[in-house]
Amino acid sequence: MLGIVPDEIRPADIDETPHQGELPRPYCARVAREKALAINAGPDDIVLSADTTVSLGRRILGKPGDANEARAFLSALSGRRHRVVTAVAVRRGEKLWTREVESRVRMKRLSDIELASYLAGDDWRGKAGAYSIQGPAGAFIPWISGSHSAIVGLPLAETAQLLATAGYEVWT
Repeated sequence: MLGIVPDEIRPADIDETPHQGELPRPYCARVAREKALAINAGPDDIVLSADTTVSLGRRILGKPGDANEARAFLSALSGRRHRVVTAVAVRRGEKLWTREVESRVRMKRLSDIELASYLAGDDWRGKAGAYSIQGPAGAFIPWISGSHSAIVGLPLAETAQLLATAGYEVWT
């Protein structure tokens, strides 16, 4: 949406397992930082990384390992409000800038038919909390408070600001 085309897209090979007792917001910030630091880059290269997590209170709902775990996550979210935290990290050389954006989301109460139909597709795979608001599950979300782009996975205003701070001219 910002018109930025990356020179490369490289996955960061890090362990995303939450630490014992780690809360959702610090967890998400740590993972975004570790991703940025894990990428081998030159001193003038700009590395952008992010992480998004869904949480119910202190419970982190990561990416489900299978359909049964996805069902458990969605059943827990059904009819409830939850938080979506997205952390962004931008690194240039030895400098690292970070931001976290927290939004609140309410998922409607899911019927057995809605849940089974959604799980029959693959949209839940690889998604924190087993859903993405920009996919079919967006029909399950009647209310948000916060940043829609952060819920999607990359908060645009904060990302543009971090990139500008790192010396990248976003609007040229």
